[in-house]
Amino acid sequence: MNLVLHYWLISTALVLIEFAIFARILLRPHRDPASRIAWLVVVALVPVVGILAYLLFGEVNIGRRRVERLRAVLAGLRKDVADSAETKVLERHDNLFRLGQSISGFHPVGGNTARLMADSNATIDAMVADIDAAEKHVHLLFYIWLPDNNGRKVIEALKRAAARGVACRVMADDLGSRSLIQSDHWQAMRQAGVRVANGLPIGNPLLRLFIGRIDLRNHRKIVVIDDRITYCGSQNCADPEFLVKAKYAPWVDAMMRFEGPIARQNQVLFASDWLSRIDEDLSDILDAPLPAFAPEGFPAQVIGTGPTMRFSAMPEMFESLLFTARREVIITTPYFVPNESLQSALCTTAYRGVDITIVFPARNDSWSVAAASRSYYADLLAAGVKIYEYAGGLLHAKSVTLDAEVTLIGSANMDRRSFDLNYENNILLFDPTLTAAMRGRQQEYLARSKPVSKQEVATWPISRRLWNNSIATLGPLL
Repeated sequence: MNLVLHYWLISTALVLIEFAIFARILLRPHRDPASRIAWLVVVALVPVVGILAYLLFGEVNIGRRRVERLRAVLAGLRKDVADSAETKVLERHDNLFRLGQSISGFHPVGGNTARLMADSNATIDAMVADIDAAEKHVHLLFYIWLPDNNGRKVIEALKRAAARGVACRVMADDLGSRSLIQSDHWQAMRQAGVRVANGLPIGNPLLRLFIGRIDLRNHRKIVVIDDRITYCGSQNCADPEFLVKAKYAPWVDAMMRFEGPIARQNQVLFASDWLSRIDEDLSDILDAPLPAFAPEGFPAQVIGTGPTMRFSAMPEMFESLLFTARREVIITTPYFVPNESLQSALCTTAYRGVDITIVFPARNDSWSVAAASRSYYADLLAAGVKIYEYAGGLLHAKSVTLDAEVTLIGSANMDRRSFDLNYENNILLFDPTLTAAMRGRQQEYLARSKPVSKQEVATWPISRRLWNNSIATLGPLL
């Protein structure tokens, strides 16, 4: 009798918990219907595993205290810090910059110049040179920072800068940069006078279950030097050989070095992350008059997104670029798991005659993303989208060029992790010359890529299509 009672109590408790999770799934804001249905099915079919999976990965939650602190920090930061350089953009692109402003609060600012870096090693060398020339401050934030050759180059440059009195503040994501944070190099920087902070610390993984998701990460790559130089793009602070995943090497990135008022906007974005972890008054930096810049420079705008910011902001930006296009869109992204609206925007834009080209890596370090990405190929190709797979390493560059005039470059991928889970940073700019350079780089990627045809996809065996489509169904479970 006791066994029957115990079984009945356990079963009743499980059913009550299951219904509570059902209610939580249905009441949680910012969930598309496909995601709700997917989670309801998982929890219903495998209750214990489904409930644990939902508690671990089902909600975009970094923890109540973190959210409160971040909101307090953002409320105290002025977004108009670079408004003295505010500029007008062409009417046909005005909608893009208005959308960007609605996301991060930054106006487009003029007076910017930039150059596309030659490769990953050249980017690190340029950063080191800028750090060595810094006079006031150096601010760095990376998702992955490895203690390899390039990683150590930057570390030594920071130590040299701190020794001569430059204020150095560096932040690295607690998961992505775990090997550096747990190494002697992290402590050596601190002892040399570099202020260090780990972004979104994990702490005790078991306790994290009750506080917030462990896989919500700071994926940004931000470098700001003396309030006048900033870098933006896909590159982490590491060698292109990327020893933690060497079999996919080299990692091929695109990075731009900017000078101008756009540096102040990246400064504010860095400050929002820094102040969410460190109590410090940065008003003397954020409120200082902007350095003088050449008035003939191009307009640009920082776009920062994240799980505690406006829902669906990043896919909205991608979709708006597509709907603004009149002639051509070229996209490079290593990870492609679009939501329904982005997939539709890509197909719709191709159907109305815009030439769309997307370049993916032929070998992806994420088997699940690779499979999910290829499940979308057939519909894209049917709409007229041109798909290429890059064979010269892992193409990690995240770039969009629009009508040979506009570029979007940064850390955000076209996948649900970038859309819903990661803190990302991008720069939107209008400059035909710089866009020509970025477009030229994209053409170099295409020259080392293999086109994917409708005929090829149609001949994939049923087992491969079944696998790809099955993995793709997990996309809404983010």
